[in-house]
Amino acid sequence: MGELNRTALHDLHLELGAKMVPFAGYDMPVQYAPGVMKEHLWTRSEAGLFDVSHMGQVCLDAESVDVAARDLERLIPVSILGLRQDRQRYGIFTSEAGGILDDLMIANRGDHLFLVVNAAMKAQDIAHMQANLQDCTVTPISDRALLALQGPKSEAALEALVPGVAEMRFMDVATLDWNGTELWISRSGYSGEDGYEISVPETQAETFARALLDNPAIEPIGLGARDSLRLEAGLCLYGNDIDTTTSPAEAAIEWAIQKVRRTGGERAGGFPGEARILKELEEGAARRRVGLLPEGRAPMRAGTKIFAGDEEVGTITSGGFAPSLERPISMGYVTTAYAESGTKLEAELRGKRLPVTVTDMPFRPATYKR
Repeated sequence: MGELNRTALHDLHLELGAKMVPFAGYDMPVQYAPGVMKEHLWTRSEAGLFDVSHMGQVCLDAESVDVAARDLERLIPVSILGLRQDRQRYGIFTSEAGGILDDLMIANRGDHLFLVVNAAMKAQDIAHMQANLQDCTVTPISDRALLALQGPKSEAALEALVPGVAEMRFMDVATLDWNGTELWISRSGYSGEDGYEISVPETQAETFARALLDNPAIEPIGLGARDSLRLEAGLCLYGNDIDTTTSPAEAAIEWAIQKVRRTGGERAGGFPGEARILKELEEGAARRRVGLLPEGRAPMRAGTKIFAGDEEVGTITSGGFAPSLERPISMGYVTTAYAESGTKLEAELRGKRLPVTVTDMPFRPATYKR
């Protein structure tokens, strides 16, 4: 492994006592002194500050934002032309085989599109866009940090520093000022909680983070709790729950594909993998991502096999203990015949078959401000 990249908040993490681990090529905080369980619960009841500067930030510029949107739609089965100014939408890059190359967030900032892509995939995503977009200039943003403020007290805490954020609703985006510094803010996140993601110039990132942490409602939170929070929210982690071997219908994220891009829609198809993806949207897929509730207290983690009698019918892709629910939870893929909520199956854990029940997701209802 080569030398790890560092975010603009690296020194602050060390000062705050973070345990650092390699993640997606970066030296990142996995937890602080309170530990994953307490950090998780703090985010659910107060407000947690996450450093997500390892994610990729990208601007797409063209003759107009509509030109950029139409160009991007050739790589993504989502309606970007239908995305209003100052709004954000979840999207996926798809492969010619109908698999998922990455998932991302796409914002219409009026005169250009702003994308946030996964850290481990950002080099590939940028190269993919540079090679295949015909009418856009693809500009990676390398001089801005990205922070996520999540939890029920996020609104009041951020409004005290940046007036105007309280007026935003889930998936709104805005450009606002903080002490002369331009912040790019979205009301979104990956915890199932109300909150914000804030792009801030690297030169001001530590000062801004300290200003947030001066609020007693805000504590720094590491990647460990970020993972348990997103699992409770039923959200996919790229590389675990979705990848090039999974299609949108298999992954149960077909809600992200609007009618206008489906069969019979005004802009149906025209994206990589359209034959498979459109067919599965109409007819269903052979397997399905589902929530799973193990009986007992033993967590069932990624790689655990799932059985119906003697037949192997699926595999767990994410799992662990859910602090908010005080029980283990998992998600994974099962043959569609066994994907109905309430279906009783078994998972093989340390050589033993233990009961597990298919359930709806999210495991804990989201608290987004709509």
